[in-house]
Amino acid sequence: MRVKIYQINGDRDEKREKFLGMDARERLNFPQTIDPAIYEEVFSAEIDESDPEEIYRRFNIEGHPLYRGHSLSVSDVVVTESGASFCDDVGFRQIDFDVTQTQKPDNLMRVVYVEPGRPAYEAEIPHTLEAEQKAVCGLIECVYNDDDTAIVCNDEGKLRGMEGNRRIGDGGTVIAGPFFVCGLTEDDFRGLTDEETQTYLQRFAQPEEISQEEVEADSGFFLYPM
Repeated sequence: MRVKIYQINGDRDEKREKFLGMDARERLNFPQTIDPAIYEEVFSAEIDESDPEEIYRRFNIEGHPLYRGHSLSVSDVVVTESGASFCDDVGFRQIDFDVTQTQKPDNLMRVVYVEPGRPAYEAEIPHTLEAEQKAVCGLIECVYNDDDTAIVCNDEGKLRGMEGNRRIGDGGTVIAGPFFVCGLTEDDFRGLTDEETQTYLQRFAQPEEISQEEVEADSGFFLYPM
């Protein structure tokens, strides 16, 4: 299920509404209607959890490689297929929330994100080395495609025993751990075009069963006699 999380951006929080629950808003004579214009999207991805309480627990314990916000807290808004939920002092409260009025960082890059055991999906990540490393859970390695795109994966995924994700090339090479596909310029990454996005959503649409034995066999260790 696609889940989105929004948090108040301090630069637009002129009334200091961040971390205020509904009772505090009432005491301060703030409107009970939440203004989406002061919020920024900090997460948009496919996860298994759909209940706001389950999402709260996940993002305060496990997190997610594409999450770019602080620990889920009071005044945050979680949006699922069931609607928008405001994180109150205790539990969540359903609210009206127009996501089209929210903001996003300027440096987001459109990618196809691929996790073990899940269909590929479209996502956005900040175009920074820190965010790109976080997306693959470690140091990055590029596998270049023949169409001005690249697969960006964890350089140590196999050595760290990460779960097998997809086979590439002739099927003999395994990528372990999450990875993303992005476009390439002469010397940098770029966001994918519509056509490229659809190409790689289709290419990695089906999860693959890959044993850890297969991952280890493709880890590339060789012992040379002295």
